[in-house]
Amino acid sequence: MSELEIAKFIPWVPAVGAALCGLCCTRERFRAWAGPICVASILIAFAMSVGIYSHVVGDGHGGEAGHHIAGPHVVTLYTWMTAGAMTVDMGYFLDSLTMIMLFVVTGIGTLIATYAMGYMKHDPGYPRFFAFVALFIFAMLTLVMADNLILLYLGWEGVGLCSYLLIGYYSKYPVAVVAAKKAFIVNRVGDLGFALGIFLTYYQFGSIDLNVIIPAATQMIEDGYTQTAVLSWIPFLLLIGAVGKSAQIPLYTWLPDAMAGPTPVSALVHAATMVTAGVYMIARLTPVFQLSPYALPTVALVGGVTCLFAATIALNSNDLKGVFAYSTVSQIGYMFLGVGVGSVGGVFHLSTHAFFKALLFLTAGSVMHALAGNLDIRTMGGLRRKMPVTCWLMFCGCLALAGFPFTSGFYSKDLLLGDAMAVGQTWATVAGVLGIITAFVTAFYTFRLWFTVFMGKEKYDIGDAHHTPDNELEKAMIGVAKEEAEHTGHHPHEPHEMPWWPMNVPLLILAVGSLFYGMLVKKITPWIADMLHASTEFAAIHVEHHGADYGGGFDTHQVVEIISGALAVLGVLLAMVLYWLKPGLAGKLTAPIRPVVTLLANKYYVDELYDLLFVKPLRVIAYLSYAIDQFIIHGLVLAFGWVPRLVGMTVRPAQSGKLQGYGIGMACGLALVAFIVFWATA
Repeated sequence: MSELEIAKFIPWVPAVGAALCGLCCTRERFRAWAGPICVASILIAFAMSVGIYSHVVGDGHGGEAGHHIAGPHVVTLYTWMTAGAMTVDMGYFLDSLTMIMLFVVTGIGTLIATYAMGYMKHDPGYPRFFAFVALFIFAMLTLVMADNLILLYLGWEGVGLCSYLLIGYYSKYPVAVVAAKKAFIVNRVGDLGFALGIFLTYYQFGSIDLNVIIPAATQMIEDGYTQTAVLSWIPFLLLIGAVGKSAQIPLYTWLPDAMAGPTPVSALVHAATMVTAGVYMIARLTPVFQLSPYALPTVALVGGVTCLFAATIALNSNDLKGVFAYSTVSQIGYMFLGVGVGSVGGVFHLSTHAFFKALLFLTAGSVMHALAGNLDIRTMGGLRRKMPVTCWLMFCGCLALAGFPFTSGFYSKDLLLGDAMAVGQTWATVAGVLGIITAFVTAFYTFRLWFTVFMGKEKYDIGDAHHTPDNELEKAMIGVAKEEAEHTGHHPHEPHEMPWWPMNVPLLILAVGSLFYGMLVKKITPWIADMLHASTEFAAIHVEHHGADYGGGFDTHQVVEIISGALAVLGVLLAMVLYWLKPGLAGKLTAPIRPVVTLLANKYYVDELYDLLFVKPLRVIAYLSYAIDQFIIHGLVLAFGWVPRLVGMTVRPAQSGKLQGYGIGMACGLALVAFIVFWATA
C-alpha cells in the first residue's frame, strides 16, 4: 500500500473513536476512557494528514519557481452505488485545499477535544459528549475530502446532525432544545437549495465528480459559452446552501442561539470547522460560480454586508459567548468576501480564524467555568488579578480578531481586503469598504469585552448574577450556563485559574498560532503561502486584481494594510478609554442615540421579523390544518363509520337468543311474505 493510500483511513479513525466512546456509555468503569479515546482518534487523523502531506502537495523542490505543488489526487475506496448512467464512488479528493482543511479540522479539533477533557470531566454525559464530537469530526472530514458532490452532501448533512446533537446536549433545558431545532430547521432551508444545485450540476455536466465538474467548468469559461437558465441557477442554489451552513444573511440567526451547547462545542462546531463548510464549498467550486457573471459578486456583497451587520450587533451584546458568536458570523462574512473576489485571503482567513476564534471561545469558557456559569460581562471586572493566564491568553485572541498589526488576523484580513479593493469594480470596492469599516468595529467591540472583563475595578458574581436578565432567553441561557459549570465539579467562592493540563496547554498553543501563524505564512515560510495559493489554482479562476500605484512605493494592498491596521489600533484605544480609563463615558456618549442602542440590543428585531413573516403564519396554517383534520376529515370518517354501526344497532335486537323472539320474527316474516304474494297476484 502506497503512503497516499493512508488517506483512505483518515476519516474512519474518528468514526471508530465515536463507536468506542459510545461503548464507554455502557459501563461506568469505562466512562473516563471516552475523552482520551476521542482525542487519540483525532490526533491519529492529524498525524496521518501530516504523513500524506508531501505526497499530496509535491516534493518541495521547485527550484527558482518556488515550491512545487502537485496536481489533485483521487483515492477510491469502492463503488458506492450505480443508478443508470451515474456511478458514485466512495472516494477522496486530495489537493492543497483539502490539506489545509484537514490540518484545520484535525489540528484544531485535537486541541479543543483535549481542553474538553478537563472542561466536561464531571459531566454525567461525558462519554456521550465525546462520541458526538468524534462523530462530528468524521462527518467534517468526509465533507472536505469527498471526491464527488453526493459524498460531500453526505458529510454536509452529517455535520448538521452532529450540530443538532451537540447544541441540544443539555436537553432538559427548553432553550437548548429550541436552539437545536432552530439550527436544524434553518440549515434545512439552505440544504434544500444545495441539493437542487447538485441536481442541476449533474444535469449540466453529466457527472457529480469534482475532477470532472471543475475542469469542465474551467474549460467552458476559457472557450466561451452561451449563458443558459441552468448555468445561472446552479451557483445561486449552491450559494443558498453555503449561506445556511456558514450563517450568513439571511440565514444567520441560528448560530448565536447555538451557544446553548457546551463551550467546547461553540469552539469546535461553530467557530473553527462546521461554519466554514460553506466557504470551503464556494472555494472548491469557484469555476462553477463563475458560470454566472453575478454569482461571485453576490458572494462578496453578502459577505461584506454580513460582516458589518453582525459586528454592529456585537457592539451592544453583554453575553460573554454571544459577542464571540456574532463575531463568528462577521468573520465568516470576511471569508465570503475573500472567496467572492477570488482572493487566496479567503482561505487564509479561514485558517487563521480557526486559531483565534477557538482560543476566544475556550478562554470565555474558562471565565464562565470560574464564575460558575455567569455570562453577563456587566457583572465582571478586574479578573486579571484572579485569572492572569486566562486574561493574557484571551488578549492574544482579541488582538488577532481585531486585526491588530502583525497578528495572524491582520495578515489574512488585509490580504483579502487588499484584493477586494484591487479588483477595480464597483461591487468589489463596496464589499472592500464594508470590510474596512468592520475592521474598526471589530477591534472596538472585541476590546470592549476584554477591558470590561479583565481591567478596571475588581468585581464578579458567582453563579446567579445579581441582575435581572433582559429577557426570557437570557434567563434560560443563565440556567444552561449554570448547568454547564456545575458539571465541571467546581463550586468556587471566587474566580480561579484553570489547570494547565488538560485545559491551558491547548490554549497556549492556540495563542501562539493566533499571534504568529499569519507571519509564518506571509513573511517567513513561503511554502505555506505557496500551498494556500495552490489551494485555489485547481479549484478557482482568479478575478484579475489590478490595484493602483499611490506613489512612494505604496500599492493598493499596502494602503489597505495601513488603513486597516490604523483603524484596528484606533478601535482598541477607543475601547480602552471608554471601558477602562473613563468607564462612565460610554453611557453619556450613547444617551443621545438611545433608540440606536435599543435597536442593536434587540439585534435589529430580525428574529421578531422572521417570527412575524414565517413562524406565526406557519403556526396559523398548522392550527387551520389541525382544525380541518379534527372537525372535517375526522368528522367524515366518524360519519361513515356510524352507518354500519346504525345498521348493526338496528338488527341487534333480532339476535337476542330468546326462542319466543325468534318465533315472533318468523311469524312476522311469513306474514310479510304472504302479504307481498297476495298483493302481487291481486
